[in-house]
Amino acid sequence: METRKHLAAERKKTCNCAQAVIATYADLAGIDEDTAMALGNAFGSGMGNMEGTCGALTGAAMVVGLATRDKLKSRKCMAKIMTEFQARNGATQCKLLKGVDTGQVLRSCDGCVADASELLEQDLF
Repeated sequence: METRKHLAAERKKTCNCAQAVIATYADLAGIDEDTAMALGNAFGSGMGNMEGTCGALTGAAMVVGLATRDKLKSRKCMAKIMTEFQARNGATQCKLLKGVDTGQVLRSCDGCVADASELLEQDLF
């Protein structure tokens, strides 16, 4: 499969991080883009408040679950994606990635979307 990570990062300009990932892979998840966008509504900014998991990772998790339809395979794949994302970026929590308390941004939102997409493609497809 040709990478879509740049498409996902570009899409981030018009939607949240979760939506950017899930809408980019909606066809592979078996849903239409409108449904993908609605599904991702509340998952941007670390699930709405920057305290939670990066929206790009939650978008990837939704794609994994829909694409595999298998609880064990989904958990194993997502655990790998989370571990690789953490190693690459130093955090998986939106607040930490954005440096809210430290003033040090670990990764831009576009970068998080591209990374989550790349890892999704690498580990799932």
